[in-house]
Amino acid sequence: MSVTLPLQLDVWRMVANQRRFEGSVPLKQMPRLAEMLDDAEGECRYVVEFYRDPLKIDVMHVRLQTAFHLICQRSLERFAYPVDIDQKLGLISDESQEAALPEDMEAVLIEGHGEVSPVRLIEDELLLAVPLVPINPDADALDSQWVDEDAVEEEKSNPFAALAAMKEKP
Repeated sequence: MSVTLPLQLDVWRMVANQRRFEGSVPLKQMPRLAEMLDDAEGECRYVVEFYRDPLKIDVMHVRLQTAFHLICQRSLERFAYPVDIDQKLGLISDESQEAALPEDMEAVLIEGHGEVSPVRLIEDELLLAVPLVPINPDADALDSQWVDEDAVEEEKSNPFAALAAMKEKP
């Protein structure tokens, strides 16, 4: 059964009932993410499933698809950066449980009675997908033979070069 995501939910109850949520959330509803983007236009499509895996680990399986509007640091032009995330989050109530999680699973520490904001968890995953230095793969490559002409000219006409030569003579 597919249901839209509530503002708050009890992850332990969701795991026990093997709940699944599917829908979309506007990027504007994620303020931390919005400030990292050129603009927060568009939506993030999500599928969130809660279950207990064969190893008896409580899992929140998140699949996200969206596009970030970023400024290319090579061309300084706006471009759409596609994002496709498929992440299993191991729900733990104590940090010592993290060591028991498989390598392909990220730990999420659930404090208190298990009430969390699923949109905030989605935002956390999207924040990890924002590139540190956004570069449009379709942007023109820089010329590897590029030379700073001003620096070369300064090298040629250094007014102190004559003084350095005089200092070296005995």
